[in-house]
This record gives sequence, C-alpha cells and structure tokens, in this order.
Amino acid sequence: MTLARTLAVLALFVGALASAHAATIPPGTVLAAKQEMVRNNGGEPESLDPALIESDIANNILVDLFESLTALDEHSRVVPGVAQSWQQVDPTTWIFKLRRNALWSNGDPVTAQDFVYGWHRLVDPKNAAPLGSTFGAYILNGVAITQGKMPVAALGVRAIDASTLEVKTPSPMPFLPMVLATSQFSPTPHAVIDKLGHDWTKPGNLVGNGAYVLKDWQVNSKVVVEKNPKYWDAANVSLTRVTYLPVEDNNADLKLYQSGEEDMMSHLPPGTYASLKAQYPKDIHNSAEIALRFHALNNLDPLLKDVRVRKALSMVIDREILADKVTADGQVPAYGLMVKGSEGVDMLRYEWADWPMARRVAEARQLLAAAGVKPGTRLKFAYNTSEYHKKVAIFTASEWKTKLGLDTDMETMEYKVLIRKRQSGDYQIARHAWIPGYADITGLLELVQCGNDANDDKSCNKAGDELIRQASATVDPVRRKALMTQAARVEMDDYPMIPLLQMSTPRLVKPWIGGYDDANDQDAFRSKDFYVIRH
Repeated sequence: MTLARTLAVLALFVGALASAHAATIPPGTVLAAKQEMVRNNGGEPESLDPALIESDIANNILVDLFESLTALDEHSRVVPGVAQSWQQVDPTTWIFKLRRNALWSNGDPVTAQDFVYGWHRLVDPKNAAPLGSTFGAYILNGVAITQGKMPVAALGVRAIDASTLEVKTPSPMPFLPMVLATSQFSPTPHAVIDKLGHDWTKPGNLVGNGAYVLKDWQVNSKVVVEKNPKYWDAANVSLTRVTYLPVEDNNADLKLYQSGEEDMMSHLPPGTYASLKAQYPKDIHNSAEIALRFHALNNLDPLLKDVRVRKALSMVIDREILADKVTADGQVPAYGLMVKGSEGVDMLRYEWADWPMARRVAEARQLLAAAGVKPGTRLKFAYNTSEYHKKVAIFTASEWKTKLGLDTDMETMEYKVLIRKRQSGDYQIARHAWIPGYADITGLLELVQCGNDANDDKSCNKAGDELIRQASATVDPVRRKALMTQAARVEMDDYPMIPLLQMSTPRLVKPWIGGYDDANDQDAFRSKDFYVIRH
C-alpha cells in the first residue's frame, strides 16, 4: 500500500472515530432520582495537576476534571474530546479542530493555546514532570526539551488559530489520537496557574474543562467531584456527584462494598474471585487489560546490575501458581514485555518458560554462583500497603528463599511514597504495574527505553533502543512489526524487570450502576459514562 493510500484510509478511519458519540442511556432505562456514586480508587492521588501525575489512581480523577483533545469511552474506544475532528495531513503532522463550545469551568473558552501551554508545562524541565519524557516522546522535540537540550518553544505543537491545533510527531504515529486521550495531554489554564501557583489544584481554586469540578479533597479520606454545568456535553452527563475513596486495603474495600458504603470496588482481595463471583453474580466484573504486572528491578543496584542475577530471580518464579493459587483472579502468566492484545509486535516468551521447574532452578543457581551470589544474600522488596500486593510479595520471597536460598526484607509504604522511591531509584526491587493507555507495543516498551521517565528500572539497552527508533521511523507496517519484535526480544534478553501477569481488574460494581463495560481493556472509566438505574 502506498503512503498516500495509507493516509487516505487512515483519514477515513479517523473521520469515523471523530463522528462517534459517548454512550447513551439505553431506551427504556429508568434512572434513579439521586445520581450519585461512590467508587474506591485504590489509593491517594499524588497530584491533581495533569503535568505532575503518573498513576492510574490520579488519572481516574483527572479524566473527570479535565478533557484532552480525544477521550476513551466506556468501551475504551477513541472518541472526540475537546477536538471535534482531526486529520493526519502527512506522516508526522496532525490537525485538530476544537469545538467552539468547549469552556473552562469559570466560563472562559478553551483554546488551542491552552493545549500548547499545557503541553509546554509537561516537557518543561523546570516542572520535573514524572512522565515528561515518556509522553514528550510522542511530540516532536519533546524528549530533547525534557533533557534541557532545546527550548520549550521548540515543541512540535502550535495554535494555528483559537480553534485549530497543529501537532507534529518525531516519527509516523497512526495511534496518536489514542495517546492524546491521556490526562497528561490535557489543556491547563494559564492565568489561573500564574495567579495561584502550586495552590491552583486545591478545592475552590481548580479550574478544569472536564465534565466535573473539584468540590472537596481531604487527603487520605476522599476526593469529591460535582457535575460541571459549563461542560460542553453537560446535557448528557447523568451523575451529579462522585466520591473517590483512597482505600488501599482490598479487604477494607470489600467491607465497604458489602456494607453499602461504596458502589464500585477498586480490586478484589486475592483468592476471593471464585467465591465472590458465586455470591454476587450480578455484581462481578473482571476485565482483561492491555497492561503488565511486574517486579521492577533497580538495574543500577550493585547486586542487580549483573544480568545473570536478574535472570535467575525471574526464572524461578512460578507464574502459573501465582496466577492460579495466589492472586486467583483471572490474570494470566506473563513471560515477556508484551501481553495479549498488544499490537504491532509478535508475541514472545522466554524459552525457559516451558522448562520443568527443576531445570529452571538448576540453571538459576548456576547463574547466581557464576555471579558470586551466595545463599543467604539479602534482598529488599518494596510494595505499597495492600493485602493483594503483600501476598504477591510474600509468594515471591518464598520462591527466592526455597529455590535459591535468598532472604528478602519487606518494605511496605503508601502508594505515593512507593512511586517516589521508584522514580528516584531509591529501591532494590519494587512492586509495579503499567497500563499504557493504548494497544501499540510502544506503550509497553516505554518501560525499558533509555532515559524514559517510565523506566523505573534505570535500564538502558542501546541496541534495543536503536531497533525501536528504526521501527518508529518506518511507514511499512510489516517492517515496523518485525523491528518492534526484534527490539522486544533484545530488551527481554537483558532482563530489566520481572514480568509476572497480564493484568485484569476483578471488582464488584453495584448492578444499578449503568455504563460499565467489561470490554474496556484499559480499565479507564469516565464518570460521565456512568448512570444510576432506579433500584
């Protein structure tokens, strides 16, 4: 297929997406008089500033308070956000047309310049955005700017006029509309931030452009949002109030649900899926995600900088037992950097994944011996407070102890503390998970690219990076897939992390909450897509 024909087909596809609408309430549905919902969010958000977030916990709230050019609906499909249409005019240039009735919650119009300002904040080194280089990589010159090598003004985005935004990418990215649905690409209000500084995200101060406004934020207690009457699609927003709870403990989460204090859980306690499915057949949900659960390894650590040690630690973990007996919640074993549903790559798994465990253990012991690591060596494992993560950590430590003779010291902490530790490299081994937000394999390869803010392992395989660069530069999908597959293999063979499971999200949701779709493979649900059925 020629480039011109590829772009023409893509333009038709994009046009179809841009004409889509958010889910509507099915005919005949009788709504409850009170349209309010309480959902457990699984932890305290690290920030409500789009440029400064990195967790799904924060993103869940941010997609209510802000709206990007595009959005993901309850089916995880790309739909229009502030942009009512878009077009790829050449391999690396996109034009987004903004809807003229998009307003900030203070009544000011949302303009193309607001996106320019927001994206500049994301890549400006002065702001130290946790994922600045991760998302900056999708916009021309973004990474160089985060590294201080180019001025912020060099970012490949400009306002052609108040309602037209031009975006340039460093290489062909046909999946860009899905990437731009992430909260980090939201617009931000220049005048408000200039006036209030860091206090701009506090209740009463925050000016957003999403379907909801921030009503209350009590740290470690709740975040409350209320319907934004200035939102362009307010007429189709049913919920008037949503309360987010920051409960990390899964058992406490379940008790709140059973007592009627919340309508939607964050995650079931490990080992309870089968019994709760039988007990609550109308409430149970379990969506498979394009997401990876893994153990982060600090590749700069004196012990873990040896690839033989990293490989040995990975080889002896029995993912099948972990999935079937420990988490027991529908997640499936993962032996690579991609998961089922990943696009633009062939599925790969380690050869030893099919060996008998005895052979894997023997090989791992030889690797440790060759690296000079003796039985009794102590490891440090960091995880955030949660019965779920505690059980996974204990299982992992048991595998290393019984099979390799290694001891593990456990460190438990709040989620936002764990995030800071991983980002700063102040850890040895840590609990981690990654939901890239779109299906293309580049979203998972971010985790291992040299210098990427998503790379908490601090790994760097230049050969793998070069293959990713070559793959990203081509418009030939067959060659691109071959190069991405080769890159994934090179990165995997360096053992930068320990892949464990393809994530799923088993939870209970009250039967009267409409708009929840198990086909959502991003676990990204906007409150505007929910509604309460009379019950």
